[in-house]
Amino acid sequence: MSCSNLYMLVSWKSPIQETQSLSFQSHLNPFPTLPNVSSPNTHIQSLSIRCGIRELRDRINTVKNTQKVTEAMKLVAAARVRRAQESVINGRPFSETLVDVLYSINEQLQLEDVDVPLTIVRPVKKVALVVITGDKGLCGGFNNAMLRKAETRIEELTKIGLDYTVISVGKKGNSYFLRRPNVPVDRLIEIGSFPTTKEAQMIADDVFSLFVSEEVDKVELLYTKFVSLIKSDPVIQTLLPLSAKGEVCDSNGKCVDASEDEFFRLTTKDGQLAVERDSVRAKKEGLLPNMEFEQDPVQILDALMPLYLNNQILRALQESLASELSARMNAMRNATDNAVELKKTLLNSYNRERQAKITGEILEIVAGAEAFL
Repeated sequence: MSCSNLYMLVSWKSPIQETQSLSFQSHLNPFPTLPNVSSPNTHIQSLSIRCGIRELRDRINTVKNTQKVTEAMKLVAAARVRRAQESVINGRPFSETLVDVLYSINEQLQLEDVDVPLTIVRPVKKVALVVITGDKGLCGGFNNAMLRKAETRIEELTKIGLDYTVISVGKKGNSYFLRRPNVPVDRLIEIGSFPTTKEAQMIADDVFSLFVSEEVDKVELLYTKFVSLIKSDPVIQTLLPLSAKGEVCDSNGKCVDASEDEFFRLTTKDGQLAVERDSVRAKKEGLLPNMEFEQDPVQILDALMPLYLNNQILRALQESLASELSARMNAMRNATDNAVELKKTLLNSYNRERQAKITGEILEIVAGAEAFL
């Protein structure tokens, strides 16, 4: 390509121009478009990143630092969700068997004239909602899904003319209900990083006192059920009175017991975190029909009902924690992937701007040499 052709490529004007004007135009835009020709990619070019080289370099460094943070948070959540998942899966058989035992004892008591306070079904006038949320954010739509479930249930109770009160567990739920003075809140509770029986007993005592004193006629537990690493469902479980079906049911009588558990192992593949999944069907065996209880069924039921409350609340806390950690792991993984894509886009723009600047400087040198010829 001759010098005159290079000159025409830069200016798109007549070759008879002043040197200063040529230098100024090539510095602004070394590859300008024709003034009267509409390009079909004009809209696409307007959406591209247009910054200086220094600004692009700063943005690339910022994205790299953000990627390091999200990658670290993903690894921390993945390590913690393993422990939380083991607690959930190991505790499910005991919880389901306990409910079956209580159901069998309750069936025997139906034939006798015995009243157990926590199994009495009264006409429902007021409902207590125990809403379990997380303590932190950066976990996708985990907390929002649970709070939407609670708002939907509150609207349903309001439409049918029932009163309600809320027992909020978790910082996100506490802050949410504090901003809504029209929602009656009985108590705000905060738990630690991993739920314990002591924290579950504190919630169970409050629920027990509300139900026995007949301040509420029904207690519902709202939590996020852990299904797998990529799926969790907000559910509503009827906690009190004890279900007559011998299973954990929701407000509509639908069983919310897990029918399938997912085990996974954390591995590395090509230097990156990988997950291997294995699904196992949960085995549920009923009690023997000829089982006999030596003690009085009333005494057994009175001893097991506090254990039932504590166990069901602890199970809900563990399920919610496992769901929160899996949601955070997935959210941080998506954020890391987005950071990688954004870094590639910024690097392409940075290289394009750098190449355009170098090309413009070369064209200025060639145009200056052409002017002296």
